[in-house]
Amino acid sequence: MKPIRNSAKAVIIQEGKLLLTKNQDEQGFFYLFPGGGQEFGEELIHAVIRECMEEIGAEIVVNDLIHVREYIGKNHQFADWDSNVHQVEFYFICQLKDAHANISNGINPDSYQVGVEWVDLGTLEEIRLYPKTLGTILKNKMESRIYIGDVN
Repeated sequence: MKPIRNSAKAVIIQEGKLLLTKNQDEQGFFYLFPGGGQEFGEELIHAVIRECMEEIGAEIVVNDLIHVREYIGKNHQFADWDSNVHQVEFYFICQLKDAHANISNGINPDSYQVGVEWVDLGTLEEIRLYPKTLGTILKNKMESRIYIGDVN
């Protein structure tokens, strides 16, 4: 049995745009929130800071935890290859330390990552964003519980 993995993610919004990593697979482009796995002995806040340096090449300031999402692979569209994945994702509101920083792939981007992109909040439903539910919450400025459950 595999352990449950914790992941820390950044929600960075500036001037009505959300900063996302741009990734590519055999179906085309898809977008993810910057961030990734927590290492043993590492606080979640330090994990999201480290992951943002690795993926977007920028220092961030971490603010409030806004959402917790579970991803239980067997319950979603990628169950064929993700059925043994159980991940708990912690989403923090963050800001760039330098609002005018040149954002691009960081020092250690994910294997599918091809870039970093500012995406207008109004167009989030037009892209392949994971988790899509969080994009809808942010786009519509919906009040939401912190724990949003096993959603995609």
